[in-house]
Amino acid sequence: MTRFIRFLTAGESHGKGLTAILEGIPANLPLSEEDINLDLRRRQRGYGRGGRMKIEKDSVEILSGVRFGKTLGSPITLFIKNRDWENWKEKMAVEGEPPDSVVPFTRPRPGHADLAGGIKYNQRDLRNILERSSARETAARVAVGAVCKKLLSEFGIKVGSFVVSIGKKEVEELKDKSYFAEPEKLLEFHEKAEKSELRIPFPEKDEEFKALIDEAKEKGESLGGVFEVFAVGVPPGLGSHIQWDKRIDGRIAQAMMSIQAIKGVEIGIGFEAARKFGSEVHDEIGWSKERGFFRFTNRLGGTEGGMTNGMPLVVRVAMKPIPTLKNPLRSVDINTKEELKAGKERTDVVAVPAASVVGEAMLAIIIADAFLEKFGGDFLEEIKERYKSYMKHVKSF
Repeated sequence: MTRFIRFLTAGESHGKGLTAILEGIPANLPLSEEDINLDLRRRQRGYGRGGRMKIEKDSVEILSGVRFGKTLGSPITLFIKNRDWENWKEKMAVEGEPPDSVVPFTRPRPGHADLAGGIKYNQRDLRNILERSSARETAARVAVGAVCKKLLSEFGIKVGSFVVSIGKKEVEELKDKSYFAEPEKLLEFHEKAEKSELRIPFPEKDEEFKALIDEAKEKGESLGGVFEVFAVGVPPGLGSHIQWDKRIDGRIAQAMMSIQAIKGVEIGIGFEAARKFGSEVHDEIGWSKERGFFRFTNRLGGTEGGMTNGMPLVVRVAMKPIPTLKNPLRSVDINTKEELKAGKERTDVVAVPAASVVGEAMLAIIIADAFLEKFGGDFLEEIKERYKSYMKHVKSF
């Protein structure tokens, strides 16, 4: 649900690679491949990942839209090579007939796109569905998000994330959500999470969470969890109350729900707000000469009436357990209709830490889109002038 930022991704999990075409980034933004590779590496880290991460060492190649280290204002093409393609050349060939080595995937996994996609696209080999529906696609989204982060950084906007819980185990220190109103604390948690194998903001607790993951692995199980994504430095007034599809919170929720395996999104205290009195939910307004208008708390997570209000944007996202299990659930062969165990693919035990990085990318894309919707402009210097003028208005209102 973007207007000024448009992007498409293409590619299969075991194909030659992933491609993203990104349009709407203004000219003269400094951009390098390393700006993008940093986030691609972050997406691949995390305890509980599967064997695929030992094969893929993602790096991007910028094919268009950048010259001498600056964007041109034209579409940016990003390509991420799949190293595992070498092992799948015959099985994923573009031309010819399927070789004898290809065994059709016919046992759909509960919780995956296999069966619904097979019915929708009339595919008797469900690999034609699972290859594209795979979360491998998120590498391309992370690349697009990294470009958007680079744009936002020019205006002092920072996007980060950390893991709140894995399975039933929560980070107890994050239950008190008063830090939602503290940009410095959010950034501190993000930085600490970067030092954790599980992206929790208390790395000293890693071993506790790793023990839970090891237990699930021994049982042939997988685990989900909750992660938090935030943005600080976001100006008030992004999004709009005018129409349903312009509301920034709706756009954020849709973007997060588009990530594979995501089943729940809340902004601010979210569902908890439904169980409280109004006086315990709404953020009282203050004013000072230094800050202008501000909120004493941030229980609404930085949005009011479909618009940002100048407080940090805080989003919590719930990820279900990965559907590929070492001990598969019951399924039915789509050809014989015989009840069998579901098929298996190489997979992770838990991917919540990686998903938090994907969440950052999607939040950055939505904020960048709303930012350009508000300030317009075809080149960076033009946008900066408009932003500067608007922020004077905000401070003097």
